[in-house]
Amino acid sequence: MRLGLGSFAYAWSIGVGERVPAEPMTAVGLVEEAARLGVRLVQIGDNLPLHTMPEDELSALQARSEALDVAIQVGARGSDPELLRCYLDLATRLGSPLVRTVIDTATHQPTLDEVKALWRPILPAYADRGVVLAVENHDRFKARELVHLMQRLDSPAVGICLDTVNSFGALEGPEVVVPILAPWTVNLHVKDFTISRPSHNMGFVVVGCPTGQGLLDVPWLLELVRAHGRDVDAIIELWPAPEPTLEATMAVERRWAGESVRYMRELLPE
Repeated sequence: MRLGLGSFAYAWSIGVGERVPAEPMTAVGLVEEAARLGVRLVQIGDNLPLHTMPEDELSALQARSEALDVAIQVGARGSDPELLRCYLDLATRLGSPLVRTVIDTATHQPTLDEVKALWRPILPAYADRGVVLAVENHDRFKARELVHLMQRLDSPAVGICLDTVNSFGALEGPEVVVPILAPWTVNLHVKDFTISRPSHNMGFVVVGCPTGQGLLDVPWLLELVRAHGRDVDAIIELWPAPEPTLEATMAVERRWAGESVRYMRELLPE
């Protein structure tokens, strides 16, 4: 199990909505940050969309990652077959064993029947190239629904990218989601969190924290995923709440990334 840094560990440094730094982190910057922290793997998600990157930037990314010995995994967002074919080409070019995707976009929320129909024709191409389509559990579908999708697709070229927090949106926490999805997991997003009441006591607030400092039982998570015999990579992602300024938020993000890497290295030494 390799340790990796995801582009969503630096979401604020890249830009969230209209809050974009004067000098946003680039894909090359992410690779350099990983190398600085002693991490030899990055996952570049849809907040740094590779399919829109000009050819010279892609070549620079490839050259820099090779020079620093940092492997790249690619990530998309959506279910469109043409987009996923494009990312298959990017995965082949950059040496990524998988393409992580989220089913929904802002304009397209397909049913699972639609997803099955869209993906079945492209999975043989993924299988031929030895690339796995890693489907991330997100807000809308429950874990057992995603397992049903895996069973219906019935292909070695598709699996689950298991995120430890996203399924709160489907009213399922890690103790529910991890045991159900672990047998299908080909990639792991390690995202720690806390739950607290706001000052008015009306409801709860779920926010991120540095890995190992929240409610996520990380040793349990790794043990359960490993128990199913797959050598998946563990990608750190972070959910820092915004500080009063973007600069302060980015500073918290960088500090959390360093603390998270140090904690994970105790569990996953190089």
